[in-house]
Amino acid sequence: MSKENERLTLGTAKKLVLASTSRYRAQLLARLSLTFETLDPGVDETPGANEDPRALALRLAIAKAQTPLAPADAWVLGSDQVLACHERTLGKPGTHDMAIQQLSACSGSTVSFHTAVCLSNRTLSLCYSHTVDTRVTFRELSDREIASYVAAEPALDCAGAFKVEGLGISLFTEVSSTDPTALEGLPLISVCSMLREANLMN
Repeated sequence: MSKENERLTLGTAKKLVLASTSRYRAQLLARLSLTFETLDPGVDETPGANEDPRALALRLAIAKAQTPLAPADAWVLGSDQVLACHERTLGKPGTHDMAIQQLSACSGSTVSFHTAVCLSNRTLSLCYSHTVDTRVTFRELSDREIASYVAAEPALDCAGAFKVEGLGISLFTEVSSTDPTALEGLPLISVCSMLREANLMN
């Protein structure tokens, strides 16, 4: 297929679907002023035995973007984030006690957040993917500081148990990333690049 024909083919597929139930990802994608729908991709997020955290994030992002629950001719955006702390993979804490445990484990340490994103169109057999690594250094946090933070901003649905866009920023001494919104759950620089490849934005 010539480049011109490929561009014309891309131009016919305009529907965008965010394969996520995360309100954070929906809010981030909405910054781009694009029309999109959301759906639950129905993907099992259980890690494989000894699966590398970065590989896990990318596998899940691709699986979400290629979910059969989305229309085959739509562009589907999937993303996943995995926290690696002391060679352990940490997901969403879910409970108050687990949030305290996660913050205690990260206290005084530099940890890695692997945020993968994938844009796929099954009809066109096209798939773009990228992973952004973010290094976060936590302050030495006392038990009292951790308990106070969890009470003030219980981020039970966020890996690491904090919200960097909120009070969570006070927990760190340094954040290093090439894509500033990756830590929030969706790396918008990477997403914009993929959307341009798919002719979905200028």
